Amino acid sequence: MLNHALAKIALAAPLGLAAFAAPAMAQDTPVCEIDRPVVFAGLDWDSNSFHNGVASYIIEKGYGCQTDSIPGSTIPLLNGMARGDIDVTMEMWIPNVRDAWEQAVERGQVKSVGINFPDATQAWFVPKYLVEGDDAPAAGLKSVSDLPKFKDVFEDPEEPGKGRFYNCILGWGCEVINTKKLHAYGLTDSYTNFRPGTGAALSAAIESSILREQPIVFYYWGPTWVLGKIGDQVVALEEPEYNEEIWTKLNEAANPEDVTEATAYPLVEVSLAVNNKFAETAPDLIEFLSNYETTNAMVSKALAYMQDNNATADEAAEHFLKENPDIWTQWVPAEVAETVKASLNGG
Repeated sequence: MLNHALAKIALAAPLGLAAFAAPAMAQDTPVCEIDRPVVFAGLDWDSNSFHNGVASYIIEKGYGCQTDSIPGSTIPLLNGMARGDIDVTMEMWIPNVRDAWEQAVERGQVKSVGINFPDATQAWFVPKYLVEGDDAPAAGLKSVSDLPKFKDVFEDPEEPGKGRFYNCILGWGCEVINTKKLHAYGLTDSYTNFRPGTGAALSAAIESSILREQPIVFYYWGPTWVLGKIGDQVVALEEPEYNEEIWTKLNEAANPEDVTEATAYPLVEVSLAVNNKFAETAPDLIEFLSNYETTNAMVSKALAYMQDNNATADEAAEHFLKENPDIWTQWVPAEVAETVKASLNGG
């Protein structure tokens, strides 16, 4: 992919130069429907980088376009997409930025063209080996309301008599929500609210516990490499069914001690969004992006590949395309799929 500086140069290149170079290309080389790079939102988390890699590879090899990305965080890049500096955001978590998103939609600047993955998840998990089977150490543990009965299974080595709940790290929004949930579920007398020092420490504690078949109860989310590696070895604890009114009150409560009612995390549909002017000028690319569809499990598996192989997002994207032609070929016309396949095979 081009870096941003090269993209600026490409934008400034005179039309005559491009026309001069065209005859040297093979006749069947795809020609992009726009005369500049497609610019992606370079959001600062791995799953978005993976999706950028997949979409960019297809757009470059299958549609003959150049691509670029601008790094940043959600709100600044959403504003950039509204201005037209960015064409595509592969992961638009609309519920997290609803006010800013709706303002941009009302101004006719952006729109969603589909759902990238419909099942972004957050939950409290325990390993299956602790709960499955009549002789399992925590047989009968199904719900958060059952946790007090099994505090000895999850004993905190630093505070005997209590179990340890692995929360997010301080400073993350999920840490605040989970702390409120511990109070709402009446668990503060039976469990310590343990916050690892870093995100890496949290994921390491989870992975090592699963590998050694040790007891652990923890919060995590997906898609992530952690759930990509151990997702089939854990089970989510039941919580009260998601209720939007309770969820709103939970978020707005200032003090965790004041929270008396909680609800399950909402299942989030993560959208794929574009700038409206880009959509008008690139109908073929929009058709592809509208067909682009993955799942939480699919993306988590790709992120686990990145983690285990010390791979870049682009390397993981190419691996995904090679291993899953039955999935991505459904997103594009047959001639585009053949061109991409040829590139993947070294053609």
